[in-house]
Amino acid sequence: MENLVAKLIEKEEVESLVFPSEPIKSRTPEEQKALIKKLHDAEKLGNLFHNKIEIIFQDSEGLKEVNTTIWAVGEDHIVLKKDVFIPIHRIVSINL
Repeated sequence: MENLVAKLIEKEEVESLVFPSEPIKSRTPEEQKALIKKLHDAEKLGNLFHNKIEIIFQDSEGLKEVNTTIWAVGEDHIVLKKDVFIPIHRIVSINL
């Protein structure tokens, strides 16, 4: 899936997207733990240094990319600025 081209969007567009309830792919417990750790690392970078990261995710229409800071990591979703949410089960990858 990493070879597909994601459509770059602004973070303000995320709140209008539709996210299916099913995960995009099944992850092993190790893969899920690694993603959560990376999300928490990105959250720290965002809160301490305002570092933007690349988040690649899939909504109901296809692959999207947004470059922004992660303000919080919840159990099921991440929170961007202005209470914009992305479900963790729809995240393909993040690049710090």
